[in-house]
Amino acid sequence: MGMYLLKCQGSLLLCILLLCIIIEESRAINADGEALLSFRTTVVSSDGFLAQWRPEDPDPCNWKGVKCDKITKRVVALSLTNHKLSGPISPDLGKLDQLKFLNLHNNDFYGEIPSELGNCTELQTISLQGNYLSGFIPSELGNLSKLLTLDISSNSLSGYIPPSLGKLQALVTFNVSNNFLVGSIPSDGVFSKFSENSFFGNRGLCGRQINVACKDDGGGSSTNSQSPNSAQNQGGKKNSGRLLISASATVGALLLVALMCFWGCFLYKKFGKNESKSLARDVGGGASIVMFHGDLPYSSKDIIKKLETLNDDHIIGCGGFGTVYKLAMDDGNVFALKRIVKLNEGFDRFFERELEILGSIKHRYLVNLRGYCNSPTSKLLIYDFLPGGSLDEALHERSEQLDWDARLNIIMGAAKGLAYLHHDCSPRIIHRDIKSSNILLDGNLEARVSDFGLAKLLEDEESHITTIVAGTFGYLAPEYMQSGRATEKTDVYSFGVLVLEVLSGKRPTDASFIEKGLNIVGWLNFLISEDRQREIVDPNCEGVQTESLDALLSVATQCVSSGPDDRPTMHRVVQLLESEVMTPCPSDFYDSNSD
Repeated sequence: MGMYLLKCQGSLLLCILLLCIIIEESRAINADGEALLSFRTTVVSSDGFLAQWRPEDPDPCNWKGVKCDKITKRVVALSLTNHKLSGPISPDLGKLDQLKFLNLHNNDFYGEIPSELGNCTELQTISLQGNYLSGFIPSELGNLSKLLTLDISSNSLSGYIPPSLGKLQALVTFNVSNNFLVGSIPSDGVFSKFSENSFFGNRGLCGRQINVACKDDGGGSSTNSQSPNSAQNQGGKKNSGRLLISASATVGALLLVALMCFWGCFLYKKFGKNESKSLARDVGGGASIVMFHGDLPYSSKDIIKKLETLNDDHIIGCGGFGTVYKLAMDDGNVFALKRIVKLNEGFDRFFERELEILGSIKHRYLVNLRGYCNSPTSKLLIYDFLPGGSLDEALHERSEQLDWDARLNIIMGAAKGLAYLHHDCSPRIIHRDIKSSNILLDGNLEARVSDFGLAKLLEDEESHITTIVAGTFGYLAPEYMQSGRATEKTDVYSFGVLVLEVLSGKRPTDASFIEKGLNIVGWLNFLISEDRQREIVDPNCEGVQTESLDALLSVATQCVSSGPDDRPTMHRVVQLLESEVMTPCPSDFYDSNSD
């Protein structure tokens, strides 16, 4: 009897367990909901709009921005415009095979347009304009035979326009303006009905539609001119799609790291002084001072004693590479101290070897690394202190304005410093993070390039630290955002953006650009397309000379070319600046208010 009851109880428990599983499965969200949740996980930041998407819902039909078919509960529309969404667009959107309307415009999406969208054969509208999307236009979009609208304007797309899009006979609206597209515009199929407005702002395009003759075939499209796009889309994407998404995602991580560091320093310095701690913990217990070539006329004991007194009141900056303190010695000499937390056990040997190299580099337009403090918990790098602060502060935070000559001198100094790193020092160095906050100014507003070599120095393959700290959004070259691989030409692109920032007085991602779906390079391309490029000049800049301005705009335009091979070397940039920009006609002044 006892055995019988035991079996009955076991059967009952089994039935209850099965019933729970069935109930749980009935509550699980449907496949479209899973695809949208996957999309949400790739969003790095937003205005909180997606917080209402609940995984416990049976379907996503009541989620904000989502519209479903009333009978099938399948997603037919996804509309998430103007919500500050940042991150790569998840390829899982390709699983929404009943999707008809995809509206993600006017956000901060980056990375590639997923080729998987070619699986959504019911799509009628794709609106992705006004983001930071890069890479190639997927040829798979040519599978969308019902597509009526394709707007991918005002991004950072490169490569060729796929001929496969010519098969989209239903297409009524087509806009790829303000990108970095190159080559001949296909003239067959649906392309024959689109005007110049669909293509303007792509300086590398040619074809009958924009009245620009192509060098190879007089304006028509050719099979050969399209083959690079096909090869890279089919081969490169298949093999490296996940890598590109991962590399792009780290750009978003960069934004978060920079913002967290900046606000963390600001808030802690402003409100946390009661808990302020000195650097005594860093330099205590086995710290040692390494000086390069006798550059520090102090004993190790004197330096460590001063380091122990530094606390949050002495912070003068905070960035992706570490916190910066002001170090004042008793004799009145002042230095800048950059604190970098140690990363791993093997960090010391690699770090010290690289620091020896950086300490040996001396140049008029580079910030001098005097030495460092080697402590058990961190590295404290000792640099010359420059009283003029950073170029970022001079352009965007101070009340006094930089005149034309001052801006030219700063650009010239930064160019010479970067050219030395690329071509003349041994080993050659790729900076990886050229931006206005890494150009420091002395008391005479002479420029010095800082933080060179730190990106490589902090490289760590396992934690991918290099991709996080190297590069700042707005200055990144299109190919660097795609591959995460830095070259001398990615530095040249960043320098070109820096020149535009100095000219305009606006940051690369100024709010006025974002509202128009552009960055500073997109704005320049737009102005060039309307022959208004001189309007980029800061109206508060005095003494502008047209000959210098036109020559400098020409240099900057070459530097921010979408293709690395089209950009000059930094040696060539210096030559152009010296021969064409720094020797203008003295009587030809430009009044920014006269045009």
